[in-house]
Amino acid sequence: MITAGVDIGAKNVKVILAEDGKVLAKGLVPAGIDTAAATQQALDEALTAAGGGLSKDGIDGFMATGTGRKECPFTEREITEVGAAAKGGVHILKSARTVVDVGAEEGRTVRCDERGKVIDFAYNEKCAAGAGAFAEGMARALEVPLEELGPLSLKSRRAVQMNAQCAVFAESEVVTLIHAKTPREDIARAVMDAIASRIISMIRKVGFEKDVALIGGVALNPGFVEAMKRGLETDVFVPEYPEYIGALGAALAAAE
Repeated sequence: MITAGVDIGAKNVKVILAEDGKVLAKGLVPAGIDTAAATQQALDEALTAAGGGLSKDGIDGFMATGTGRKECPFTEREITEVGAAAKGGVHILKSARTVVDVGAEEGRTVRCDERGKVIDFAYNEKCAAGAGAFAEGMARALEVPLEELGPLSLKSRRAVQMNAQCAVFAESEVVTLIHAKTPREDIARAVMDAIASRIISMIRKVGFEKDVALIGGVALNPGFVEAMKRGLETDVFVPEYPEYIGALGAALAAAE
């Protein structure tokens, strides 16, 4: 049985094609203004990557998730971001009981059981401080490319406190640190610690339980991963393609 999980996020549309729980192919394109066109393009990319002449008609079921899931042109079937994260996270790490999903504009943490069923969750959909947008803003303030911010933070040897919890005020604080001649690597680490602190507070709220799977696009940031490890004082598992795990959870739900 071949199913498609469609994750329509704030920044990107991700599609996973899976057969009996095994990933066949992936597709990712910027969400843009035309959600339907972007979703079709992501599906086309996944179908091309799958090869073997697979077409849309050969897909047995679709399931949508993400903030734009109601705009999916292929199906009205949907699963919440929380449900998809839990299902996908436990699928890739059987021992996962805490799944942390951090994307461009949202961060969420889910406590789940061995079947990927949600027990409790928390999220910060109205604040950028615990999401990728916060890192983007701070990278601009530091005049550092976003993809270099995480690696730069790993060079830090001194923790610097960042007090502001709001992205707007934090950007001003970064500028102040720059004027104080604070090394950029220390500021970058402070940014990573600030994001991790916001997420970890949500983890504590729902009840911290090992093991921890970290998914979403921000999981590709090595500085953030290290900040999460420091804050939680435990290892954090990051899958090979963390930005696609929500789509994978949707594909698994479609198979059910």
